[in-house]
Amino acid sequence: MLTDLQHIRLADRPLIVCDVDDVVLQFATPFQAFLEASGYRLLPRSFKLTGNIINTADESVIDAPAVKALIDDFFLDQETWQTPFAHAVDSLHALGADADLVFLTAMPPRHAEVRRRLLDRLTLSYPMIATEDAKGPVLAALHAERPLPVAFVDDMVHNLHSVGEHVAECLLVYLPPPLEIFRFAPDPGAAVQRVESWPQAAELIRSHFNV
Repeated sequence: MLTDLQHIRLADRPLIVCDVDDVVLQFATPFQAFLEASGYRLLPRSFKLTGNIINTADESVIDAPAVKALIDDFFLDQETWQTPFAHAVDSLHALGADADLVFLTAMPPRHAEVRRRLLDRLTLSYPMIATEDAKGPVLAALHAERPLPVAFVDDMVHNLHSVGEHVAECLLVYLPPPLEIFRFAPDPGAAVQRVESWPQAAELIRSHFNV
């Protein structure tokens, strides 16, 4: 199953756990295009989707259930809309030569098979876990008590803090996309390392792993 840890087999080497949406695959930009094609528009007024998506016909703000339904429709058709960020694929391939790599994607598990197919098509055939649970406990269970370096890459501060609380020795890498809405994102804090690109993330991870 793509929603649990049972299919993950780690080798005796460092571990990289990586988010997918807006870290490996673009989400916000294609989602905005998807919204416009569906008669809606995203206004980047705060760091959230609910309350910031309007119906272009009358400029009314759509409610939370409608936002959830739109995200669900987007994920159903993600293969049409989502593409990788610059250098993401090459950087992950290079890192994967020296470390195990696992995708930990925050999405409804019912969309996991489509996400798996898209990643495979992009030659990113690394193990994947799809869950809406907090990421810290998931990563802690995955890494367990292994005496090996571990790094976590995400664009959401609360996910990085969750992992930091449960895996104290983990390198926390904040890789936000260059989008206006991320101006409203919370400060990640001193325990988190911010980078602006995949080459920077790869360099930081290699330094942490000493490889």
